[in-house]
Amino acid sequence: MSDTFKTSVNNTFDFEIKHSDISNLDAIQTSGSKFHVLKQNKSYKAEIIRSDFNKKLYEVKVNNNTYNINISNDLDILIKEMGFAMGSTKHIDSVKAPMPGLILEINVKINQKVKENDPLFILEAMKMENIITSPCDGIIRSISANKGDAVEKNQLIIEFDA
Repeated sequence: MSDTFKTSVNNTFDFEIKHSDISNLDAIQTSGSKFHVLKQNKSYKAEIIRSDFNKKLYEVKVNNNTYNINISNDLDILIKEMGFAMGSTKHIDSVKAPMPGLILEINVKINQKVKENDPLFILEAMKMENIITSPCDGIIRSISANKGDAVEKNQLIIEFDA
């Protein structure tokens, strides 16, 4: 893999930055997320406002102008070209029982909005209580089981409108 990064700023401007460009940059960290940068005898105040390392997205303020920056390396580009998106949104429209068991509790109602990792129901299996959480953000479209129901593996329990 090369030491070149492809950078998109505000989804408008694309740049290639080499590792050597970064190491030659004259930047001093002035506080947690603030930096003083000198480039070609010009002074810049830079601040990282928000960062999502997994998606490689950053919001940076430079001299009171805010920029949204996406950074990709060769591997990220190859993964995207192959049709795999890192950090992509999950499109899941249902939750099925992961194992046979007994529904002890249902924590949601039809038309309820849920966030990823919100508890949906409790499934007792092999004398253990398993809290089944939402795999994505969405709205509960239907619930196909009731408290006290015995369910089989892969039986449909909840459907989403994502």
